[in-house]
Amino acid sequence: MFSGIIETVGEVVNLQKEKNNLHLTLRSNFTPELKIDQSIAHNGVCLTVVAVDGNSYTVTAIEETLQKTNLGLLQIGDKVNLERCLRVGDRLDGHIVQGHVDETAICKNVEEQNGSWMFTFEYATTSKNITVEKGSVCVNGVSLTVVNSQQNSFSVCIIPYTFKYTNFHSIKKGTQVNLEFDILGKYITKLANLSLLL
Repeated sequence: MFSGIIETVGEVVNLQKEKNNLHLTLRSNFTPELKIDQSIAHNGVCLTVVAVDGNSYTVTAIEETLQKTNLGLLQIGDKVNLERCLRVGDRLDGHIVQGHVDETAICKNVEEQNGSWMFTFEYATTSKNITVEKGSVCVNGVSLTVVNSQQNSFSVCIIPYTFKYTNFHSIKKGTQVNLEFDILGKYITKLANLSLLL
């Protein structure tokens, strides 16, 4: 489980295909504290550490993960939002994040707002996922508050700290991002749909 509060931004230093899998090696400032089998969210995708070597570590993304997320688009040198899993007793400063990306979205607009930025994202019109005004959503692993919630789009406002210390500063119009919708909202939506069938 994660909170959507990014600890650091890692850099992709190697990509290796093996059959349908992709091994990603990243450099990060917390690598010396990692151990094999540890869970880390990469742009919101929970992956398991399989190797540690100096200041770099490796994780593996399987085909399903590559199809449902933006990890398959990564190139050497790209920056990735990183968060280690929560420890019992940690403060939940963001919201409950599972590290299970629901789908991707495309950035449709970036608007500078005199010290902050508004990003607008659009996802598939066939999606059953929803956002609600002032609700939570996870974008590339970052816990954010929804503004301007529409049927298949929403906006988020980014403060300077988040803009600088996550990979939001590299997101522009046309960039694909990972979305994880609020788990409480997903359960409520499913229960509501089931009640309509009864």
